Amino acid sequence: MKRLEIEELSTDEIRERITSEKFNYNKLKLNHKISPVEKSSDIKKARKMVARLITVLKEREAKALQA
Repeated sequence: MKRLEIEELSTDEIRERITSEKFNYNKLKLNHKISPVEKSSDIKKARKMVARLITVLKEREAKALQA
């Protein structure tokens, strides 16, 4: 999911996605510790997705405070 697609989501949808993506990221990390994951780049992609979602959410909160 690209940044433009994330910006089209509502704030509540972004919060839900953050929760699900964090769960997915933690699950990938745990599975990787138990047995190596075939694509270790998936862990990096999941971490970056969480960061993108949080960034967009923080920007919206900052704009709301300014208004």
